[in-house]
Amino acid sequence: MADTNRRLMLIINPISGTHSKEGLAQEVTGRMGELGYAVDIQHTTCAGDATRLAGVAVEGNYDAVLAAGGDGTINETADALCGTGVPLGIIPSGSGNGLARHLGIPIDPRLALDVIEEEHIINCDHGEVNGRKFFCTFGVGFDAAVSHRFAHQHRRGKLSYIRSTIQEYVQYHPQTYTISSGGKVLTEKAFLVAVCNASQYGNNAYIAPEASITDGLLDITVVHAGNLVDSAVMGIDLMTGYINRNTMIRTFRAPSAVIYRNSEGPAHIDGEPVIMDDIMDVHCRQGDLRIFTPTSSSVFRPILTPLKSLLLDFRIAIERLMSGH
Repeated sequence: MADTNRRLMLIINPISGTHSKEGLAQEVTGRMGELGYAVDIQHTTCAGDATRLAGVAVEGNYDAVLAAGGDGTINETADALCGTGVPLGIIPSGSGNGLARHLGIPIDPRLALDVIEEEHIINCDHGEVNGRKFFCTFGVGFDAAVSHRFAHQHRRGKLSYIRSTIQEYVQYHPQTYTISSGGKVLTEKAFLVAVCNASQYGNNAYIAPEASITDGLLDITVVHAGNLVDSAVMGIDLMTGYINRNTMIRTFRAPSAVIYRNSEGPAHIDGEPVIMDDIMDVHCRQGDLRIFTPTSSSVFRPILTPLKSLLLDFRIAIERLMSGH
């Protein structure tokens, strides 16, 4: 018999992504009610709301917190749950959904709820840079510049992100970074530096295909500057999972690192634009966050894994189109 004394909070970001969340609260309440959960529905109204609400759930001894939104909403929610033992359930509802995709959580909310209903929970790592948590990726350089430009676009979604990327590429100039880790120092003029807890930015763009969210290490990827052809090839490798074989890439794993640049400037944390100092102290915090995940996982395979995910996205898009959502 299901435990009828359990409580969970559902945090919904109503403006994340490009699809309607109409009916989501009722779907979650009905399905989780069958497992004995009383569901408290909350909606975010401004930046930081998800962290505040998740903190209320922790203080109220809730048994779980579900977050429906993009990577920014997931970041805010998870921020309050780290180290508390309260598990996070992810209902992907954003533009990129990088953490959900890495964990194999379906982008379709109904299928994501199937994962939560299985109640399979693992202890996951997260990263921290200058005291700020990230759960997917932290970056400086070109990807950070794109995030800042994308944040000012009126429309969300893949096409808007591609447009922001092209516009930024035309005017972007690589910078020099010094990375200190494990007693070694690397100084490079780089297109970007990505520090990855998970394997991708989102939208199946694999910046660190072999990254693990449970190994206590961060995958640090340095992308060198190149000409237009080099960048086009790198873009293909990013989407097919072959980026580790690209000659413009240098990648290594470490539990911590310090990144230096000439001055403070743009950065991104899980895709959200921020301004960071010239010195960025990065650490991996191992096993600090509990997350509902699928009971089975598959090994990443270049081309095959991205293609499978792409076909699933296409199927979900068609279903949404047919249903009017």
